Amino acid sequence: MSSAKLYVDEDAAEQAVVSALRKHGIDVLTVLEAGLQSGSDEDQLRFASSAGRVLYSLNVDDIARLHAEFLARGDGHAGIILIPRQRYSVGEKIRRITRLLATTDADALNNTIHFV
Repeated sequence: MSSAKLYVDEDAAEQAVVSALRKHGIDVLTVLEAGLQSGSDEDQLRFASSAGRVLYSLNVDDIARLHAEFLARGDGHAGIILIPRQRYSVGEKIRRITRLLATTDADALNNTIHFV
């Protein structure tokens, strides 16, 4: 099973989550590291897609809408992981993301959206 790489947008860039995901061996790139902190949500999804990275965000409404727009236009993406804002603790976010990535092949994430 190939491992998915994550791209974490500004909404989800909690240092504790990013650090823990990296300790679990997950390749994580943050919006700050990519120098794209002023980009629109569409820019973030396009960047993640071009880099072959799954977008992880807490911005459920806007990113879910973008997912639908991308697919309607025939644009693909490497996948999206969404967690509703303030629903889970840091530890629970880490568990949910690592569980999804441990059980899902990176190719199977293409053009899909996962609410975890």
